[in-house]
Amino acid sequence: MNPPASRNIDRRHALAETSPMTDQAPANELSPENLSRRLIRASDRAVLSTAMTGDGWPYGSLVLTACDHAARPLLLISELAEHTKNLGGDARASLLFDGTAGLDSPLTGARVTVMGRLTPTEDAALIARYVARHPDAEMYLGFADFRLFEMAVERAHIVAGFGAIHWIPAPDLLFDTGGHEDLATAESDIVGHMNEDHADAVQLYATNLLGLGAGDWKMTGVDPEGIDLRDGGRIARLDFEKPAADAEAARGSLVRLVKAARR
Repeated sequence: MNPPASRNIDRRHALAETSPMTDQAPANELSPENLSRRLIRASDRAVLSTAMTGDGWPYGSLVLTACDHAARPLLLISELAEHTKNLGGDARASLLFDGTAGLDSPLTGARVTVMGRLTPTEDAALIARYVARHPDAEMYLGFADFRLFEMAVERAHIVAGFGAIHWIPAPDLLFDTGGHEDLATAESDIVGHMNEDHADAVQLYATNLLGLGAGDWKMTGVDPEGIDLRDGGRIARLDFEKPAADAEAARGSLVRLVKAARR
């Protein structure tokens, strides 16, 4: 399910200094908590580490990820996979999100390890959010052995370059969605409206604000802190100037962003 090499995801746009017209803080000015959360939201894959059933050996595997509005990671995985079998014996796991792609010196880039317990969820909204992030995943939902897992985060560890190393407890890492439930309810409507009625604005978000190449960019999600975009195998993240309290505030942020893009 990985994209071909010519369509590799460029995560630099998620973490590099962004255009001043978007009013987004450069990565090196973000707090460790905000930088970690931005990286989790901007990524569509991670290295999952679990403990092998029986002998406890660490087992690493590549998984495709999404997250909920608080930035809790989501995985759609098969019960036949080794990592899922491992989770059946020990739900503890870690996910390594890598933001170093494309850097001349990768060790100067940010990477965050998120630790917690992965358990299955039947939440329809979370399943829909994952499939919007990974359209190819829809075909796997019909297979009896595939289930969505959500991580109950306990802490995270970020390395954002030499000497920039921090442990982050879950309450500081996760976005507090209390009072933002309206946006989660309206998310699918907002995304559908933007893709169907304002496709030109979505293209401008990617090209004019993020400096990405033209394509068939689609919005795949909106949360209090920003929006997710996708064009085939390419993904992008565009943050709001400030968190959106509700659906109306998110719509206002989208309007301001497209005005900035047109300038």
